Amino acid sequence: MPDYELSVAEFAQRRSLDFKDLALLRTALTHRSFLNEHPDLPWEDNERLEFLGDAVLDFLLAGYLYRHFPEATEGDMTGLRAVLVRRPTLAGFARQMLLGQFLLMGHGEVETGGRQSSRTLCATFEAVVGALYLDQGLEAVEKLVMPLVERTLVEARVEAEDKDPKSRLQELSQATYGSTPRYRTTKAEGPDHAKVFTVQVSIGEYVCGEGEGPNKQTAAQRAAEDALARRAEWSAPQTPDAEPGDGVT
Repeated sequence: MPDYELSVAEFAQRRSLDFKDLALLRTALTHRSFLNEHPDLPWEDNERLEFLGDAVLDFLLAGYLYRHFPEATEGDMTGLRAVLVRRPTLAGFARQMLLGQFLLMGHGEVETGGRQSSRTLCATFEAVVGALYLDQGLEAVEKLVMPLVERTLVEARVEAEDKDPKSRLQELSQATYGSTPRYRTTKAEGPDHAKVFTVQVSIGEYVCGEGEGPNKQTAAQRAAEDALARRAEWSAPQTPDAEPGDGVT
């Protein structure tokens, strides 16, 4: 048996992942650099499974948070899920599983630290989730993922609750759309000593929140808070060609 097949089988054994189709797990552990060095191998890299795993994780965690936090608002759950599915968190899960040492990766990528890369580890963890979902369904994914989530949940809740609305909205927007929110002052009314500023926040071309305050910074925080509260109303905004800045103009 080739070394790469042994690596896949060893990972499955260590994690007690009884794959019916081990080729799915092999694909999940295959970085594109490995196939670049072995173009004769007849399978794809893990990027499509990464896409699927990302969606499965979002769905699984949404259901978990809905069931276990009945008093949480939609914005609260969205913020907490964003912390749980962001790159550093998922890369941490991958490190707990020792995923890096089992990756099928090209020599050049290994030499530049690819096995320790948070980007790569996060993507591989999502790919493993996608492969497990295809092989055994959502229950098997839940069995793998939830012990990892529950061990970090207290810390994630503290972090999510401590974030100001602008930070929470930025994290959500970047995780969901790959775009940074843009803040624009639309009105400034009243005398100089008691002005009231109105700020709108947009993601792409979509205006998703508005807030007022005695200064632009306060109005921007309230606009972000409004956007988080109205999250269910958002349509998928178009990401602009040039990513907007985070400042208030």
